[in-house]
Amino acid sequence: MSLIESDQLQHFYINEEQSFYLLSHRDAQKLKDWLSLCQQQLERLGYLNIELLGKGAYGFAFSGTAANGQEYVFKFARITLPIAVQERLEEEGYMLSQVNHPNVPSFIEFTRVRSQSILMMSRAQGENLDDYARQHGRLGIKLLLSIAAQMVDILQQLRDSAKRQAKAVLVHGDIKPSNLVYDQQSNQVSLIDWGAAVYGQLDHQGQHSSGGGLTALSSDLHQTNAKLGDIYFIGEEQLEGQLSSPRFDEQGLAGTLYALASGQGSRFGSKVISPLSLGLPEEFARTLANMMSDDARLRRQAGDYLFRNIHHMAKVAVHDHNRNEDAPLLPVWIAQEDQAIETVVYSSRKSFLRKEVDREKLEDVNDAELEKYYKNYLSGMADTEKAFVTAVAHLSHYPIVGGLAMHWDEEGINIDSSLKLYDRSMAPALYSAVNNIVHLGRAINKQGVFKSCIFDAKKTLHIERLSVEDAFVASGDMRIEFDVSDEVVLEEESRLHSYFEDGDDPDEMLQLPEEIMTVLAHMNSLHHTGCIIFESVELDLKIHNYLNLLDASKVDEFQNCLDQILANIHLIDGLGVSGFMKLPYKDTKFFTKQDQLLVSFYQHPAKADS
Repeated sequence: MSLIESDQLQHFYINEEQSFYLLSHRDAQKLKDWLSLCQQQLERLGYLNIELLGKGAYGFAFSGTAANGQEYVFKFARITLPIAVQERLEEEGYMLSQVNHPNVPSFIEFTRVRSQSILMMSRAQGENLDDYARQHGRLGIKLLLSIAAQMVDILQQLRDSAKRQAKAVLVHGDIKPSNLVYDQQSNQVSLIDWGAAVYGQLDHQGQHSSGGGLTALSSDLHQTNAKLGDIYFIGEEQLEGQLSSPRFDEQGLAGTLYALASGQGSRFGSKVISPLSLGLPEEFARTLANMMSDDARLRRQAGDYLFRNIHHMAKVAVHDHNRNEDAPLLPVWIAQEDQAIETVVYSSRKSFLRKEVDREKLEDVNDAELEKYYKNYLSGMADTEKAFVTAVAHLSHYPIVGGLAMHWDEEGINIDSSLKLYDRSMAPALYSAVNNIVHLGRAINKQGVFKSCIFDAKKTLHIERLSVEDAFVASGDMRIEFDVSDEVVLEEESRLHSYFEDGDDPDEMLQLPEEIMTVLAHMNSLHHTGCIIFESVELDLKIHNYLNLLDASKVDEFQNCLDQILANIHLIDGLGVSGFMKLPYKDTKFFTKQDQLLVSFYQHPAKADS
């Protein structure tokens, strides 16, 4: 594929994070075989209960239990990466070996087996806070304060240790919810994943570090040695490529605490859903808000204040309660039976949310994470728009299907939606996630349309070909499945939410043949809800779908439409994505514009009643 085609083709999910169900059959098999090989290597070494913990852009992590019952984590670098990138795993091992703190897993060993790099460390007990928050939504005040206090202890110890040894301070560089592991039994929070760690070029007072260590290898104090970290949580200094500093970790901590307090997947929404609006104790809320200020001087002052006072704040008696929303601002239907849904969120019409991007500050950043998460996904958006798009994408954390259609005009925002949840226990957390979308949407001062389709990756169909010169051909037994409602749901023509009501999407690159468009037009006249998305890459055509027929008398006609689509798949030519969504009817919710939520601090029940 040419560079031009590659630049145009932008997946709507992150390649390394996607479900097995979204990989082509050959890629999925390669990955499964490689994961199986890693597991076999660990088994040959005598480890038991081996489990895949997670995967990222640079590698995979497994857990295993030794014969003495001790649990360990093994990180494997992706062998497909350049050697220079694979060497990051050895750097991570070295950095981890420099840390001695009970809340940080211990370095055990780094080794290479043939061309495979493996890092071994002790295992932090508990669940990472990204997964924990997915189930619990907005975290309780006591837990938030405890996380803050324990994290300050770790970061302060790094500073103190550097001062005692006259060395540069170690900067973690990637503090985020998924890198914090919480053990409910002990209430301990552990900081993991030191792959972005460096020796700070500046101390927390902004003075150049003159210590030894790896700092000596970087004599150019005008060029940062920092690695990127996760752009959803790092601060502006790190994103802009400034000299590395312990302040990076303060900013990562602030973004993490804010996301956990608000039930979001990023720090971007703080202008709209302010820390001052989250019902937190006033001292903590104001400190957090100032740490996320646009004023760098105020950020530093607030960080210093947090370090001096967090243990006092954490001791203040609070009556903890469920901090999630009582009811969603958009309708959410809950399925009678739970199902294991592999949720994917596809959003279209994002271009109207963009503005001119200042590319100069990003020119010198050559990092896989930035390329995937920022340049192709959020580039050109202001923070509120980034927060909104990220909040919609955050719905993929929940087992739901459906769709959203937002229309902004001069008065406010109109939202049509269809959301169905397949795990009742997650309802409170999902309600907060849905309401965050509404709050952020109300603060966007543009006019336009944004749509999002939410489907189950397990239902994605794959049609593969040997070369780009071949046509995609569906096998004779392939079917696009759909659900049928038990009752006929009457539809008023005037309330129709059509596949085509907003015209072509300027962000979608794939042009479907007329034969398929004709079938889609006929399907549009049949009363149903859901989405169908065609994603064409070089050797794999993916048909993502969630369809629910609301008129049982039309089953045969609807099935015939879907069969005709598959029969004409061979006519698809080109690469890109083309998606269509139909909501069951217009039940539009209207919200006026609101730039920021009102201030709301925690009040102790006794004081509130007096």
